[in-house]
Amino acid sequence: MAVCATDTARELSCRDSRAAANLKLVSMFVIFVTSVVGISSPVMLARLFQGKPVYDKAILIIKCFAAGVILSTSLVHVLPDAFDALADCHVASRHPWKDFPFSGLITLIGVLTALLVDLTATSHVDSHGGKASSNYTAIGTSEELAAARKKSAESGVEMGVFGVTMGMSQNQCTIRPLVAALAFHQIFEGMGLGGCIAQAGFSFGTTAYMCFMFSVTTPLGIVLGMIIFWFTGYDDSSPNALILEGLLGSLSSGILIYMGLVDLIALDFFHNKLMSSESWLKKASFIALTLGSTSMSILALWA
Repeated sequence: MAVCATDTARELSCRDSRAAANLKLVSMFVIFVTSVVGISSPVMLARLFQGKPVYDKAILIIKCFAAGVILSTSLVHVLPDAFDALADCHVASRHPWKDFPFSGLITLIGVLTALLVDLTATSHVDSHGGKASSNYTAIGTSEELAAARKKSAESGVEMGVFGVTMGMSQNQCTIRPLVAALAFHQIFEGMGLGGCIAQAGFSFGTTAYMCFMFSVTTPLGIVLGMIIFWFTGYDDSSPNALILEGLLGSLSSGILIYMGLVDLIALDFFHNKLMSSESWLKKASFIALTLGSTSMSILALWA
């Protein structure tokens, strides 16, 4: 019982509704600003810098650093908290939580959900705009338009789901590192989408609309998640709150794992012509990936 009391005290210190709400308000502002910066910078600077080797190489290395941050956030910060929540003695002694490793299952569901979003967006683009292409092989106006639409649909649904799960979370120890991870993600996801938009040559109105929707999707998802949590009427000190925290943390972790491994690492290391043509760039990108994951992992000592 002493161990249980200690664990419960630690969990309660993290699950502070007021502190979590304040963090969410800060996170909405930070995510909105980083999203605006990320998606608008390629659009505004495309004529000056985009396509130049130095610009492309710098963006690639920074994206690899961000991928390391996102993976570390998922595996070192978020997922352990989710396992701890469902392993709490007040939860683990109840059925069905003591009979099955739900944290791992929900993490898997998060990965599959993110994959389903990608597949759905790709199918929609294929049926309405021709064959979609990757960021690095877009050739011709129709393919550039398809690539921009695909990335816009993927980002909107994926980050909307993630925003809702973050908004429902009451664990400030989980939310805090998520803010940094999402800020990195939105900057570089925005750069990718902004680059596609710049290449596609949309009208000013369409460009402004796509930039605005990308920037507000995650903050609106957080607001929706907060509203859903308030209407459920959960007591922060009840086992149900721990269960919800564990499930949401696991789902968020799965989505982050997919973002880091598929959206960033797989795309850049295996489908980027610039990476495959210069061996030193591949080494530098791997070092950046390692530094990103290491720096975020070290933060687990304090956050």
